[in-house]
Amino acid sequence: MNSREIARYALLTALALALSWLESLIPLPGAPPGVKLGLGNLVVIVALYRLGPGPAAGLSLVRVLLTSLTFGNAYALAYSLAGAAVSLAVMLGLKRTGRFSILGVSAAGGVGHNIGQILVAMAVLRSGYAAGYLPVLLVSGVSAGAAVGAAGGVVARRVRL
Repeated sequence: MNSREIARYALLTALALALSWLESLIPLPGAPPGVKLGLGNLVVIVALYRLGPGPAAGLSLVRVLLTSLTFGNAYALAYSLAGAAVSLAVMLGLKRTGRFSILGVSAAGGVGHNIGQILVAMAVLRSGYAAGYLPVLLVSGVSAGAAVGAAGGVVARRVRL
């Protein structure tokens, strides 16, 4: 990896971390617990479309680790890692088909993220009751994922990485 690529990834990582921090400052009145916009994922979806799966996966992992270490705890890390892994797997699979727009891929990624988190909650609680919260998270995942995908589509078309 040359110094230009290192600088690119450092900048993208810093942007993802800053967006995650910014998201923590935005109140979502009336939103159910755990519902977030997923602004940090904007960098991941743009990286997926502009740089490819490897860089997107690396950025996603580093973003989750840094965000959890900076703003969270071990539980936040477990939930975020599971969510990011499922989300990325879903997005990679759908993108490879060529049948979905960036908006659709991102919306499905939002749903995948929530499914990953519910699976961790079920394991932590040793109960299937957490799955009852899935309908709420699925609606928010589609909505937030579509919004991030729409923004990501604009950014991916206009930014040269």
